[in-house]
Amino acid sequence: MDNPGTLILIMAMAALAPLLAASVARLLSVPVVIFEILLGILIGPDVLDWAHHDQVIDALSDLGLSMLIFLAGYEIRFADVGGPVLRRAGGAWVISLALGLGISLALNGGDLARSLVIGTALTSTALGAVLPILRDSGRLEGRFGNVVTGFCAVGEFGPIIAMALLFSGRSPGAASVVLAVFAVMTAGAVWWASRPRPAWFGRLVATTLHSSAQFAVRYVMLLLAAMLGLSELFGLDTLLGAFAGGMLTRLILTGSVPESSGAILSKVEAIGFGFLVPFFYVVTGIDFDLRALLDGGRPLALLPAFLLLFLVVRGGPVFALAPPDLSSGPERGALALYAATCLPLVVAITTIGLDEKVIGTGEGAALVGAAMVSVLVFPLLAPWLLERKEGSDAGAGGARAERGGEAW
Repeated sequence: MDNPGTLILIMAMAALAPLLAASVARLLSVPVVIFEILLGILIGPDVLDWAHHDQVIDALSDLGLSMLIFLAGYEIRFADVGGPVLRRAGGAWVISLALGLGISLALNGGDLARSLVIGTALTSTALGAVLPILRDSGRLEGRFGNVVTGFCAVGEFGPIIAMALLFSGRSPGAASVVLAVFAVMTAGAVWWASRPRPAWFGRLVATTLHSSAQFAVRYVMLLLAAMLGLSELFGLDTLLGAFAGGMLTRLILTGSVPESSGAILSKVEAIGFGFLVPFFYVVTGIDFDLRALLDGGRPLALLPAFLLLFLVVRGGPVFALAPPDLSSGPERGALALYAATCLPLVVAITTIGLDEKVIGTGEGAALVGAAMVSVLVFPLLAPWLLERKEGSDAGAGGARAERGGEAW
């Protein structure tokens, strides 16, 4: 390791972030990811210049992004979401992609490569950021939580598929064939995962769950590594393998050891959210080009423009195609705000654009900056809308009860 001090700094920032989030919680509920990125900016080259990259730092950051997408894939329960919701979510995402590409082409003078990067980034959703917020507020279970999960899952899976097709370096036809082969192999893995596991599997999981062997956790890590390796073998983005690995793991654990699946997940989340995921977010802050953003001019003006586009391109179609039973404006608005919340895939797509020299550092900083603001603002506005609706419903119910008492 070339820079052991950077590793210590990153872990110090990861430990400091929850403390800062807890200290301001009485005034404002700020997602811990915001502090992780801001602290990364603080120790990065544009402020204190304490943190420096090496191969170990880069590898751990990449693994953290993969773990984040893996855990997002694990959270998806398509059986609970239902086909009608998924069809509406898919239609909303396709409209978002068409809007994103069309607006990007118009703003970039027909530059297709740049428009693909920006347009795809505008369609993404941070499922990994939205689900913990819903879980903490008690809204993850139930109809609204299922609808949000469905729309946000498609908003994460859709851009990953688009990245595999558009950014693989292959022709669209060849990329589609490779993706189809990967999908067939993944479907085979799903079929295998759905089959009953032998009795010894459950016994081994139970007997090692609280021992140093930790067979279940090692098995989950093997699945993640296998899906990452499979996607790398096919020349696809590893995030696709991570997402598929998460869904595959849920099928295996809930089908084979349902009584232990919660405990196993908590251990995997401890690895992810306790180490790898905050590592990725702090490194994202270190890589953030603050100078390019604060120099003024076009990049700084693009940040609010991109924030508005996230809401229009991603949130607009979601609001329009929300299920009919979400009839009230606040519920549909909250759904649109959650769907427009983005960050991890924006970072990944922007990184690809910068590496390929398709977009400039100023545009990349504006995209990531707008995504950071979306994580801070949109999930705060959504519960406010829902609470207003719940308050108005309670008031209406009280008024009806009072009128009913008078009539009686």
